[in-house]
Order: sequence, then structure tokens, then C-alpha cells
Amino acid sequence: MNLGLILGEAFTGLRRNLSMVVSVILVTFVSLTFVGAAILMQSQVSTMRDYFQQRAQVDVYLCSDLSTADTCLDGSATEEQTQAVEDQLGSDTLGPLVQDFRFESQADAYASAVENFPETTESLSEEQISAVFHITLVNPDDANNAAAIEEAFSDVDGVEQVDNQMEYLQPLFTALAIATYIAVGIAVLMLISAVLLIGTTIRLSAYARRREVGIMRLVGASNRAIQTPFILEGVIAAFLGSVLAGAAIFATVHFAVDGYLGDGRMGSIPWIGMTEAVYVVIAVIVLGVLLSSISAGFAIRRWLRT
Repeated sequence: MNLGLILGEAFTGLRRNLSMVVSVILVTFVSLTFVGAAILMQSQVSTMRDYFQQRAQVDVYLCSDLSTADTCLDGSATEEQTQAVEDQLGSDTLGPLVQDFRFESQADAYASAVENFPETTESLSEEQISAVFHITLVNPDDANNAAAIEEAFSDVDGVEQVDNQMEYLQPLFTALAIATYIAVGIAVLMLISAVLLIGTTIRLSAYARRREVGIMRLVGASNRAIQTPFILEGVIAAFLGSVLAGAAIFATVHFAVDGYLGDGRMGSIPWIGMTEAVYVVIAVIVLGVLLSSISAGFAIRRWLRT
């Protein structure tokens, strides 16, 4: 099999069907960009979930003078009530669930509030701020552990409320997951369009060169020799679209993630970087070449049988 002849035939076909080839490149570019974006979004969601789960706490707020809960009828929590909460956290029941905990007294909580919200604390006194136990769980992604803490301190005198920080973050993770699924759905539709367009392009190219194909058959050319140039046409077009998609992914991660989000604007949240982008781009290029070769091979074999 003459490699130079096959490549020449493939590039001849690309020139003859330039408009269709450009369409294939663009559709492949858009579809694989969505695929890469969906993979990166899922990776970012997983990274953020792990980050926040490791840092998420369950906060047990003790009663203050402003508390109106039924367990706070006597005003601020007493030293005995505070000690009872601490003992409960170290008990055989809750101890295995708790990695560590930190007690923030009313004085510490008031000083923190004054530092962070000076205007809103001008009319508040130290006794009107709740002391709080900040609890880090052994397995924070297990909702049962947080539920056990909440149940243990519900209706306990001196405890105003129990807050699970993961409950506030869960809607964010849900929204990000939905966005990922939408991107995946769009990517799948675009990939189907790209596969169909590649098949159509190959059939049109084969029809335009039907006389050449007939001559090749008469001189005894094998099916493989006839099919390979057409398959290469689809692969080359899809490869160019894949490379463009990879460039778009690299540019997005470099400028939007590393350059904008990664400079501390969003605090210490970890973001995906170029390492993840490299793996995604490799996967995108391999996927584009694989799908195009399968689609083009199926299309030309089916056309040759007709």
C-alpha cells in the first residue's frame, strides 16, 4: 500500500469538499469543547466538594441573652451547661464521630463579630452573642454523623441551635452538578451531529470520485486501499477540530481559571489547573479521532456495498 498515494487521495478529497470539511471541523470543535468543559466542570465540582467536606463543621450554638428558643429561657448558657455539651462531645456515643472541636466563648465570638462586622455590632453586647462549639467530624460526607450531632443536642438546655454547614453548600453542589449534566447533554447531541456529518461528508466524497473508485476496483485494488483515503479524510478533519477544541480548553483554563479565579479572588478555594487540562485535551483528541474513524469507516463500507 503506497502511503504517499493514499495521503494524496485523502488531501484531494479534502480540497474537493472544502465546505463540508470546514463544517466537520467546526462541529467537532464545538462538540468536543463541550465535552472537555463538562469533564473539567465535573472535576472542579469533585475538587470543591472534597475541599469543603474536609473543612465543613457542625456548629453548636449556645444560648445568649437574645435567644428565644425554649431551651434558652434562663438567658445565656451557664458554665455547667457549657461543660455538659463538652462532655457530651467527648462521650462514647459522639466521641467516635468527632475528629476535634473548638470552643469559641462569648468574648471570642464578640471580638470576631466586631472585627468582621463593626457596624452591625455597635448596639450589641458580649452577652448577646452566642458562644459556639465548632465541631469537625471524622467523616463529614456522611450525613448520618451530622444528624447524630443534631439529634444529641436538640432540646438540650443551654443549646440554642445546631447548624450543619454542608446543608448550606449542598444546593451549590446540586446546581453545579445540574450544569455539568446540561453540558454533557449538549456535548452528546453535538457529537452525534459531528458523527453524522462526517459520515455524510465521506459518502459525498466517495460519490464525487465514483469513477476513480470504479477504476481502482477494475485494476484489482483491495477494499482496504479504497477505503483508507476516505477514512483519513474524516480523521484529518476531526483531528483539526479536536486540536481547536484542545486549544480552547487550554486558553479557558489558563486565562479564566489560572489567570482570574486562581489569583485569590475567590479565597483559598482550590481550582483545576493545566495538569487536569492536559489530560482532558488528550482525551478529547483521542475521542475525536476514534469517533471520526469509526463513522468514516462505516460510511465508506456501506457506500461501497451499494
